[in-house]
Amino acid sequence: MHRFILGAAAAAAAFSALISVTAISTPAQAREVVHYRGEGAPGTIVVRLSERRLYLVNSDGTAIRYKVGVGRFGKQWTGLKYINGKYVQPAWSPPAAVKRDKPSLPDVIEGGSPRNPMGVAAMTLSGGDQYAIHGTNVPNSIGGFVSYGCIRMHNADVMDLFQRVGVGTPVLATR
Repeated sequence: MHRFILGAAAAAAAFSALISVTAISTPAQAREVVHYRGEGAPGTIVVRLSERRLYLVNSDGTAIRYKVGVGRFGKQWTGLKYINGKYVQPAWSPPAAVKRDKPSLPDVIEGGSPRNPMGVAAMTLSGGDQYAIHGTNVPNSIGGFVSYGCIRMHNADVMDLFQRVGVGTPVLATR
């Protein structure tokens, strides 16, 4: 099970610090504004698994498009979920399937650790299946079929998206 641990005051401080560090220390991000025709009302996040792209739909016929890593074949999900939590520097507990495949993983990896696969921020998704949209400590995995179902983003991009969406935002995954 994923466990995300952070108090409100610590989250605000960590978020402010990360925005300054992220702006200074990251290369050009994989995001761009594009014309958009497709599923999702304005404010919806649409993940097109085959493209390995995430779109945040705007109200003016555009979307912000981000390059992402998605679930490996057999580990992808489709359909509608909602953001049900937002966390900065989350701690991570490997889900049972990950632990089975990688038994040497510790039960918890603290937030901020370079070994923490959640990166600088995570937005958990409804459904009880432990999926999240999150940053990564392996930036070269972005653009691949790499996860157990989570959506991975460059750390700077996940911070950008984190600021733009709230709890309750719909997330639609399509093939």
